[in-house]
Amino acid sequence: MYFNYKKTYFSHILIILCMLFMTWPHELSAATAKGKYYNAEACYKKLRHNPRKQKYRDKWLGCIEKFETVYHYDPKGPWAAAGLYMSGQLYQELYKRSFKTSDQETAIDNYERIITDFPKSKYKEKAEHALRDISYKKTPTKIASKTGMHGKNVGKVEEDSIDAEIEKLTSTPLSTEKDLKGSINMEAKVLGLRYWSNPSYTRVVVDADNEVSYTHRLLKKDASIKKPQRLYIDLNSSRLAKDIAKVVPINDDLLIDARAGQFASNSVRVVVDIKSFETYKIFSLKNPFRIVIDVWGTVDKPTPPEIDASKKNAKIPPGALAKQFALGVRRIVIDPGHGGRDYGAPGYLKGVHEKDVVLKLARRLAKKIRKELGCEVIMTRNSDRNLTLEERTAIANTKNADLFISIHTNAVRDRRAFGIETFFLNLATDNDAILVAARENATSTKNISDLETILSDLMQNAKINESSRLAVHVQKSIDRRLRKHYSRIKSKGVKQAPFYVLLGAQMPAILIETSFISNPRECKRLNNAEYQDQMAEAIVDGIKKYIKDTNPTALMEENPNPVSKRYGG
Repeated sequence: MYFNYKKTYFSHILIILCMLFMTWPHELSAATAKGKYYNAEACYKKLRHNPRKQKYRDKWLGCIEKFETVYHYDPKGPWAAAGLYMSGQLYQELYKRSFKTSDQETAIDNYERIITDFPKSKYKEKAEHALRDISYKKTPTKIASKTGMHGKNVGKVEEDSIDAEIEKLTSTPLSTEKDLKGSINMEAKVLGLRYWSNPSYTRVVVDADNEVSYTHRLLKKDASIKKPQRLYIDLNSSRLAKDIAKVVPINDDLLIDARAGQFASNSVRVVVDIKSFETYKIFSLKNPFRIVIDVWGTVDKPTPPEIDASKKNAKIPPGALAKQFALGVRRIVIDPGHGGRDYGAPGYLKGVHEKDVVLKLARRLAKKIRKELGCEVIMTRNSDRNLTLEERTAIANTKNADLFISIHTNAVRDRRAFGIETFFLNLATDNDAILVAARENATSTKNISDLETILSDLMQNAKINESSRLAVHVQKSIDRRLRKHYSRIKSKGVKQAPFYVLLGAQMPAILIETSFISNPRECKRLNNAEYQDQMAEAIVDGIKKYIKDTNPTALMEENPNPVSKRYGG
């Protein structure tokens, strides 16, 4: 009896000890996670009060890593949601400085994870509010319900699949005015003014760190007070950032300067002083928010150089044949997408990025155009540097380009998706085109919808028909040529969509998604010199056919001039 009592007593003691050991690690983890959170918070406070350190990405990532450690140390604990939320906040702050889409996408990932994994946490409401501030809202993904990663409906996998980035951008219903009211009314800082110009065209860009409403008005010249004609834009709920250049001299044939000032306590006025102009357009782009002002004057067309036909075997300078036949294709701007801090889509192969592949391809294309067409070629970038989308179009306009060709690679989450497609600027006609435009614009489908409301006005003078014709010729040539050399080539056809990079282009302009860098086979091909060479040759063939279609007599083989042999279709 005593033995049984003793045995029962020790059993109870053992159970109590086991319970203590089971709860103690959890309490220790919570305590440690709390300490790590305060450590991360201290890091952020130091960064927040040090503007110099805020300029360096690694300083931000150092604090972010500390907050992420809180979550990883105790992913089910009470401090996990706090660590995730603060990590998201810092990534969003970093995005405002880096303009790197992946930073914002990581912030969105963190907020969505809080909503899913910590539904009872106070940070769930904070995460939902943060998502609304950047015009996103967590909803179930419709794509997965249709096919899933291993669904039976294999035939629809390619058209229904989207990459992780675009899934987050497009898996939500369009935000209502009520949803956006809070973010639009937030005060914005005007960060600066930029411009590009030539004698007949000037583009001015007003940069801000947050979306705001604005109004504009054209004022007549007032000789009595010695004021030139002026165009002004008032940005509501905004302030001038410190140390920005408030006056930017332009002094081209159209504009005198652009000036920014604090018009009222919560309003910034940007004034453009005008010498002369024929027309102007104003529109806004997002992620980051900026206002674009395009001003046009009278276009003076250069006269083609005279060729002395009396001299036998006379050498004709590059491009002279095109000028002689008034083809209108003397200068071509090639735009390798992305660059610098914008890596573009990641490849299936480790270390392969869209920005590098398209630069190599663009260089090959430029070389072939110069050799085979004799046209002048201008590259928007010939190195690994960052360019804004509006800057690329401005380069084409200010250089008076006759064609604008933007080179990209496609990417989706489903690695089986493959093919080639060519776009021109217009209202989107299908969801796939909207998804591609959203990815290349680094924006959301909501912003695409906003953009479409201004396209009808912006594109009255755009070269839509010519762009469409150029796109058709290039797409057919790529498909025809690659099929001769490679198996499993798929033409996804010619499509139309509102691309920022094509917006405002004053010449036929297309965007080529050369292949899917997310597909194993096509990623290897895109990284191969021979494939790049064949692709470049195919694009040149398409340009040739476009020129011939524009002016059938220009490329006639019976033309006795030896240079015309280069143009044989």
